[in-house]
Amino acid sequence: MDSPLSPVIANFFMDNFEKKAIEQATHKPVCCFRYVDDNFVIWPHGQEKLTEFLNHLNGLQNKIQFTMEKEDGHLPFLDIDIYRKPDGSLGHKVYRKPTNTNLYVH
Repeated sequence: MDSPLSPVIANFFMDNFEKKAIEQATHKPVCCFRYVDDNFVIWPHGQEKLTEFLNHLNGLQNKIQFTMEKEDGHLPFLDIDIYRKPDGSLGHKVYRKPTNTNLYVH
């Protein structure tokens, strides 16, 4: 990725890839957000269909493989900790990795 255009081209490719993958899927997420190589999906169809969707994504391009983290009360996405409130709605707060030292350069 020596060219300054490489990230832009990769983003265009992934945007197109994502649209085609969702169009072709038998079950679709409620919403899907992507930033570079991180995706956030709300999935209402159950665990079995989620595994099928992941296999569908991983079967489209052998050079592009997705992994999955599931929500266990909360899920970090970028610098946000998204959590489920008692009423079932979603809340959020700032997320810091356990290795964060809060040290900054002047």
